[in-house]
Amino acid sequence: MELRQLEYFQVVSRLNSMSKAAEELRIAQPSVSIAIQKLEEELGVSLFDRSRRQITLTPEGIIFSQRANDILSRIDDSVSEMQDFRSLQTGSIKIGIPPMIGVFLFPHIFAGFRKQYPHIKLTAVEGGSLAIENLLEQGRLDIGIITRSNSSSVLETFPITTGQIHVCMHSNHPLNKLSSIPFSSLSDQPFILLKEDTYNRQAIMAECKKYHFTPQIIFSSSQIETIISLVELEIGISFLFESIAQRYSTIRSSPLSDPIHSHIVLAWNRDKYLSKASRAFINFITGMYQIRCP
Repeated sequence: MELRQLEYFQVVSRLNSMSKAAEELRIAQPSVSIAIQKLEEELGVSLFDRSRRQITLTPEGIIFSQRANDILSRIDDSVSEMQDFRSLQTGSIKIGIPPMIGVFLFPHIFAGFRKQYPHIKLTAVEGGSLAIENLLEQGRLDIGIITRSNSSSVLETFPITTGQIHVCMHSNHPLNKLSSIPFSSLSDQPFILLKEDTYNRQAIMAECKKYHFTPQIIFSSSQIETIISLVELEIGISFLFESIAQRYSTIRSSPLSDPIHSHIVLAWNRDKYLSKASRAFINFITGMYQIRCP
């Protein structure tokens, strides 16, 4: 059994497709098919059910996938640990950043960290908090700065700050006259929301359910600038942090009568090896509280 076979197997099992796996791996599809076939012959079991158009894992394949995940994760951790014998001059961190945090919080964090550790490379992976949380659990990210409401059994978190979600609208909007807005009064308003993988979207949908109405969602985007542009054109309202709305002269924001709070945390997988670079980043964030990552 070769490491390459395990890597191919994991990509195929994640995408449920030999052709898509070959495309992601940037190799010919027959190479993937042959590697999987040899792996199945060596194990003496079928790992994939090929009876349908989209292949799926067999019961044996599901068990093997868990073991392969463990093996590949341990290998990745070992490589990271060996790299740590070198100095922080060559360190790198893959960090997950949601849309709103990427606008108002992360730039300041990045600038400060860059001054202190100019040779550590930060690679940002943009996505909603829910998607980033999943990637952290899978060990595909080193660190995430996320908004979240529920705890994860494998994630360690450190609170950074708390933000309040405001109703964002054009300055000409009638609701702009109110000092605070009852959520129930928004049932007839067109909503422009962040995508489904965000805590923001989840929180807004929960409020709609709480007040017994189905929102008129006219557009969804992961791009804050796109959402703001549509609000500026008076196409609908959105829900963002006040600090974001304040950047735009034609946008006004008002708090909800029953506030929605977003708890922003630093998160990492406690079961995954933390490189020196990642520890340096965690300690940089938590430094003001005089807490250090062991």
